[in-house]
Amino acid sequence: MTQQQVINNIPPGYLNLMGYVDESQVNGPGSRAVVWVQGCKRECAGCFNTASWSFETNELISVAEVAEKILANPGNTGVTFSGGEPFWQAEALAELAQTVKKAGLNVMSFSGFTLEELQGDKAPPQAAKLLKELDILIDGPYVESLAINSPESPVSSRNQKVRIFNPEFEDKITWSSDLVEVHILKNGSRIVTGYKGQLNFC
Repeated sequence: MTQQQVINNIPPGYLNLMGYVDESQVNGPGSRAVVWVQGCKRECAGCFNTASWSFETNELISVAEVAEKILANPGNTGVTFSGGEPFWQAEALAELAQTVKKAGLNVMSFSGFTLEELQGDKAPPQAAKLLKELDILIDGPYVESLAINSPESPVSSRNQKVRIFNPEFEDKITWSSDLVEVHILKNGSRIVTGYKGQLNFC
């Protein structure tokens, strides 16, 4: 089965997730829910989330359930999509974005695609639909030779760009990609996220 067939086998209204946390401070402005989707074709050298590359099913969960989880935590003021590659699940994420934005949250996404690629003829299906919902996009693949290890940079490599679609966030690009955050879950397991830490479950 090809990667595209695996992607297409995700039922409508569902996401194939790799991970989820609430109230992250290192994945965008403010306090955010972070949704990591499963699957990426790029396999960039030095990638800090190699477990997200596979397109095999990890956790199928409905968009409605993810939205309910996000909105149940008043500490979440926004949502970030990461991965994996969010735009391979663009339609479901656009639906999720619409739901949380109606509740007053903002939405941003990371992508290994450039904005120009996402607006082009070879963009993933429904890419334009997801782009329309975003307040912020961090675009471009991680390039190890262009890596930035700085507490003042919101991107991980120099080729990446911060695209601000909502003017309200012009002065809110204050997070750093060079930070580590540890989330201890109810079952005692931990998620380590941030540039230095990868997305590790332990």
